[in-house]
Amino acid sequence: MPKDVILTPEGLKKLKDELELLSTEKRREVAERIKEAREFGDISENSEYDDAKNEQAMLESRIALLAEKLRMASVIETKDLSTDVVQVGSVVHVKDEKTGKSVKYTIVGSAEANPADAKLSNESPVGKALLGRKRGDEVEISTPRGERKLKITKIDVGGK
Repeated sequence: MPKDVILTPEGLKKLKDELELLSTEKRREVAERIKEAREFGDISENSEYDDAKNEQAMLESRIALLAEKLRMASVIETKDLSTDVVQVGSVVHVKDEKTGKSVKYTIVGSAEANPADAKLSNESPVGKALLGRKRGDEVEISTPRGERKLKITKIDVGGK
């Protein structure tokens, strides 16, 4: 049984937009490629046809995955969040005790995690360590790059 998908309103919109794009435009493009490849004749040795069919299979798989995520989604309403404790949807300002560098992370569900955008999954080592903590708390985290010690300096509500 798939687990619940936790999304922010922004994440929900992104998934819906991607599903819409794939279900309409991309499906038409792939269908057109298959049609063109068929016109080349014998499909048993037609690499364009095989490529188009493979692309169609991957597209349909992605559409099914997105639809399942949306079906299982529970949306976190940022207006209901507190700034007292870190939870999914919180924007957490932390200071790395070793480097002195300040960073801000948004804690999101795994479906919208994107470390490059400082959106950390609630299931990641850093996200998990920050959940339930308060301003002023220090957390020690084992990461692939070694131990990190972070101090929570501020907790905001995301989506603003």
